[in-house]
Amino acid sequence: MGNKTKGLLALVGLGALAYWKYKNSSDEDKQMVKDKINTAKDNLNKWSNDFKDKANNVASQVKDRANDVASQVKDKANDVASQAQDKTEDLKNRTQEVVS
Repeated sequence: MGNKTKGLLALVGLGALAYWKYKNSSDEDKQMVKDKINTAKDNLNKWSNDFKDKANNVASQVKDRANDVASQVKDKANDVASQAQDKTEDLKNRTQEVVS
């Protein structure tokens, strides 16, 4: 038998033991088990919601930063294009002055 098979058998055995113990326990003990399971479920849900909120927050920050960078790049490109156009007009005017 491999390690996986032994581990699986051990897990099934523990599950069967827990089930037997639960079925033979008092109503108070059963309620305690249910309460522990519900508390664990609530904690897990809270943790997952916190994780989702943080992930959405980070995604929003990344998106905002990307938009800021894109806007800066666009503004810089427009500035460069405007400067190039100004230089072109200046060169045309100088050329016309030299030709005249």
